Amino acid sequence: MNLVAVDGGGTGCRAAVADLAGSVLGRGESGPANVLTDLEGTRLHILEAVERAFDQAGLEPALSACKAVLALAGVNVGTAGEALRQQLPFEESIVEWDATAAVRGALGGHDGAVAIIGTGSIFGAKTGSAISIVGGWGFLLGDQASGARLGRALLEDTLLAHDRIIPGSPLTEAVLARFGGDPGEIVVFGQRARPGDIGAFAPDIFAHAAEGDAVAGRIIANAVGWIEASLAAVMPEGCDRLCLIGGLGQPYAPYLGEGLRALLHPPQGNALDGAIAMAVEKFGRG
Repeated sequence: MNLVAVDGGGTGCRAAVADLAGSVLGRGESGPANVLTDLEGTRLHILEAVERAFDQAGLEPALSACKAVLALAGVNVGTAGEALRQQLPFEESIVEWDATAAVRGALGGHDGAVAIIGTGSIFGAKTGSAISIVGGWGFLLGDQASGARLGRALLEDTLLAHDRIIPGSPLTEAVLARFGGDPGEIVVFGQRARPGDIGAFAPDIFAHAAEGDAVAGRIIANAVGWIEASLAAVMPEGCDRLCLIGGLGQPYAPYLGEGLRALLHPPQGNALDGAIAMAVEKFGRG
């Protein structure tokens, strides 16, 4: 029997086949695997990535004899994760939120806390084998420290500055110029943009903040307040390790309070590493 681990999100799906001790024998990749946006596509991409992992390992893909842990985006909401699990061909499979595997992978064998910040924002902690998560409710109602919310704040402030309701800055001027000086074009963009499109403004915010831009600094300070509040809600007592992961994890690091900066450690691994470790814990032999 082999173990299968999968890390699937909105941009792609990664799989690994491993022995019962967790030694990886082969890896494979495929397309997006978010159960909320495309359940059937997720199933097909998972199987494609797993078959490619078996092919790299030089093994026949006898999936009915494998036990699997699948860490996937979107399974924290609704019943799509369970619907997918029932369609999978593995002997036994567990479907987990990809955030859970990301926390497990980042901390490795350590206890501690993790901030996962990119287009969205999620916070987690591990104590022994228990993992807890806060956040991750999406751009519309949550993810207050995410790139998408940073970008939305910038577009909002650009419109407010154009109307002379708040002082502008070089950053808001640059954003307005990007839309041809027409604030209406910002509104049109906002109506059709996806969270990732709006989150694409985040690097500009950090770049201008480093140059002392007042609007950029205020936007980041507000988001840091949400990061610190979220970590306070999830961190175990006496926590001595914090990992920042995701595309915006490290850019936020200099803006955290001194106490949190003192806890920072590089991540031990990624979400696929976490899924492999979880598969060993549940089905293998350590």
